[in-house]
Amino acid sequence: MKLQTKISLEKETRNQIDYHSKLLLIGSCFSENIGNKFDYFKFHSTQNPFGILFHPKAIERFITNVINEKEYTKEDVIYQNERWHCFDAHSSLSSLDKSEILNHLNSAITVTNKKLEEASHIIITLGTAWVYRFIEKDTIVANCHKIPQKKFLKELLTVDEITESLNATTALLKSVNNNINIIFTVSPVRHLKDGFIENTQSKSHLIAGIHQLVNQRNHIHYFPSYEIMMDELRDYRFYTEDMIHPNTTAINYIWAKFVGVWFCNTTLPILKEIDSIQKGISHKPFNENSEQYQLFLQNLEMKKGKIQKAFSFIKF
Repeated sequence: MKLQTKISLEKETRNQIDYHSKLLLIGSCFSENIGNKFDYFKFHSTQNPFGILFHPKAIERFITNVINEKEYTKEDVIYQNERWHCFDAHSSLSSLDKSEILNHLNSAITVTNKKLEEASHIIITLGTAWVYRFIEKDTIVANCHKIPQKKFLKELLTVDEITESLNATTALLKSVNNNINIIFTVSPVRHLKDGFIENTQSKSHLIAGIHQLVNQRNHIHYFPSYEIMMDELRDYRFYTEDMIHPNTTAINYIWAKFVGVWFCNTTLPILKEIDSIQKGISHKPFNENSEQYQLFLQNLEMKKGKIQKAFSFIKF
């Protein structure tokens, strides 16, 4: 009995991901779900230096500012609800202190500039085509920071606008790192606050816009996170209690699909070994002083040492 329709995925045969790869993940909250997987398995990866960025324009602006090494000043921040914010960044970078947020922003620019030059792969996850324009300055923002909605205009990016923005982003990336592999994906998180129909419009615009650019010869790829969630996992048991975000089972499932497409086969045994180490680290014994547990710890240290000898950048 067939209980599921599955998406046909072809394994990438060139520029695969292994433990020598250097990865940068940017975009919506789903990029952090996948980014946390890379962290868990101890890859050389960086995720969302400016926090979650939901739409193409925010990502384009971030990449532009990184490459131009923009220095953020007091003119770039705004005070709201007793905290300092920046319209270019997520509220996770906001601060009670103006100097602190500027330090966070400028440090992220510096670090990301270096990461871009070194990266073998960048994974860009788009969440929505809906954007908010700050009326006072006539600029599209990355985050509204709970500033009253009357100060913004809500707009839906057209397919052409999305393509243009993504084209600019890829051109910028290639200008500093011509060998970088760009992997686009669309977040399976549904933005239902916009409305059911509006969410469908948004996702369809993103998918259509991306596919104007996908070109494997130019190392521009698409991974169907959204399609896997909507088709293979079309059941609410794969969502968290809010019925909007993928749950742990769904994230693990999509991650496994991504591994199957992008990871080098020789990397898979290393994944299993690191998973074993991570589970060992989190293990809570009944008796810490028992001989059996001490032998377990010795074995765990041997496993760590073997991995760290092969990959010196890995820290447990």
